[in-house]
Order: sequence, then C-alpha cells, then structure tokens
Amino acid sequence: MTKRNDDKTVASATLRHVRISPRKARLVLNMIKGKQIEPALQILQFNPTKAATLTRALLKSAIANAQEKGTADIDDLWVTGGYVGMGKTLRRFLPRAQGRATPIRKRSAHITVKLGVR
Repeated sequence: MTKRNDDKTVASATLRHVRISPRKARLVLNMIKGKQIEPALQILQFNPTKAATLTRALLKSAIANAQEKGTADIDDLWVTGGYVGMGKTLRRFLPRAQGRATPIRKRSAHITVKLGVR
C-alpha cells in the first residue's frame, strides 16, 4: 500500500486518546471538511457537543502550527482534510438480573485535522 503524497497540506494537529466515541467525533469533523478557517470555527463554536469543543481546540492548534511554520498566509487556509481513528476501548460491566452482567464499551478516538491552501 502506497501513501498518497499530500502536497497541499500546510499544517496538521492530532488529538489522541480522547474519551469520545469515534462515530460522534466523525460527524463533527465531516461538517468542517472543505471549509475555510473562519466559517469552520464559527460552526464549531455554535455546535453544543463535546466533539465540537474538542475539534475547535484542535483546529486552533493546527492554525497555531501553521503560523509557527510560516509557510502560508492564515487567511488562505482551508480545512483540507482530517480523520478520526479508533482508540482504545475501556470495557466495563453493568450488573443485570440473576447474577448476569452486560458489557459496556467506553470508546476513545484519535482525531486529526489537516490544513492546506487551495
């Protein structure tokens, strides 16, 4: 399997081992893919979910990384991509009737945001 060369990526940021379901985090990340920085930050600011709060902080970190590199103007940056991967799953058990137990999976995620120019 060959890795795709992503020349348009200027900066990226990764948040690992976050205690949120990858499915829920993926929903929020897909909302901001392909958007400019300012609209993406506004979308995340007014979204009342935990995933939006985490993704907003991650996006700000990616913006700071782009400023530190100094390779592109901040006003020209877009959210060119990103992905949510599965982290570790904590297994817990909920006591049920007649001495049985039901497993509960507390999932975690790794979230990555990539910024680039168009």
